[in-house]
Amino acid sequence: MNTKIDFINGNTKRCLAAMFLPMMVAMFLNMAYNLVDSLWIGNLLGETAYAALTNSTPIILILNSVAMGATNGVSILLSQAIGANEKEKTEKMIMTSLAVAIIFSLGVTILLEVLLKPILVLLHTPNEIMQSAYQYLAIYVLGYLAVYLYCYFTAVLRSFGNSVFQVIAMLICTVLNAVLDPLFIHYLGFKGAAIATVASQSICLIFMLAYLYKKQFFKLHLSYFNKTLVAPFIIKGIPSAFQQSIPAISTSFLTSLVTGFGISALAAYGITGKLETILFYPAMALNMSLTSIVGQCVGGTRYDRAKDYIKLALKYGTVILIIFSALIVCFSNRLSYLFVSSEAAAEIVAVYFKIVGIGYVLNTVTNCFLGSLNGMGKPSKSMLCMVLYYLVIRMPLAWVLSNSLHELNGIWIAVFISHVIAAAAATVVANRELCKQEKRN
Repeated sequence: MNTKIDFINGNTKRCLAAMFLPMMVAMFLNMAYNLVDSLWIGNLLGETAYAALTNSTPIILILNSVAMGATNGVSILLSQAIGANEKEKTEKMIMTSLAVAIIFSLGVTILLEVLLKPILVLLHTPNEIMQSAYQYLAIYVLGYLAVYLYCYFTAVLRSFGNSVFQVIAMLICTVLNAVLDPLFIHYLGFKGAAIATVASQSICLIFMLAYLYKKQFFKLHLSYFNKTLVAPFIIKGIPSAFQQSIPAISTSFLTSLVTGFGISALAAYGITGKLETILFYPAMALNMSLTSIVGQCVGGTRYDRAKDYIKLALKYGTVILIIFSALIVCFSNRLSYLFVSSEAAAEIVAVYFKIVGIGYVLNTVTNCFLGSLNGMGKPSKSMLCMVLYYLVIRMPLAWVLSNSLHELNGIWIAVFISHVIAAAAATVVANRELCKQEKRN
């Protein structure tokens, strides 16, 4: 059970590239996967249907964020065990965390099916799109077990230094969704898009399980279950899950604010969210890559290697995001017409990216340091940084500015300010923690 990439002794540039590039490709395939619903719904069913999808998106984001965050917490502990070459402990961790993952995801599914309508009311869902949003989400939630287990197994593979399979799995899922979406929408309408999504996610999970069975990266036996490991997974998983969910919680709150400015504004905010994924996913890929890489380096007490990886990730991430941000800012108006043919929505989208634009470079800096904190086994500190700039800064400031300025730009300004504060806070906290751990060892 050897790691696929030797982060401790290998060439830093090659190792980071071998981990990050497949992760980024997988993220962009995930973006394409998420865009499929938006493109087909916006073009086949119109602005109102797209607004219903936008209103459903915060809940979907929170669900996906919880899955990615909690399983990333698993990756923190696994990476450190693998870096310390503790093979027996690694086997027990995988079996125990898998059992927890299945129970948790099924519990969330049942809870959401019961509470879905009250949640949509809480999001101030307009009456004209309430039924559509409810139907879409009620079907989507049924596939949450598949989503969660997919995130779980990709996190386990990342812990071993394997990020390539995630690209293959996402490619299959994206192609399936692209083929099934127009077919199901044609015959079943708006809810057909949700059915196509659940079907493609389930098939993708089956494909991943077949791959894992063939490659035998690890063994699963019920005897490996160790109840004493449940608490550590919860301790690491809850902060990590909450950390990943905070942006989605913020999006939910901002969606409720934007709703007050009309259907075109709601549709436009949905478009900005889709275009933002182009700018967020490289940062997320670096975050997850550094969680596993720094985790292994810390497990092997090689803090010098951890510092090298962080510096290199910051360099790569900054260059990539400067290029991507410039392209989105320049072409956001035209790109918005790919989703909905609305001049009003396109104008709102263009203004949004002019205000927020440079913030995505800062967001990459933030994610590099947050991923490093996770790898150091400090997801709680990473979580507190997220709480600061999303819940303490962004949400209250967006409410104040939108009400005082009586326009959407107040919300967009709040988003930009929060990116600035985020980068500063994450930089300070991560560097202090790294120095502290280095001195301790």
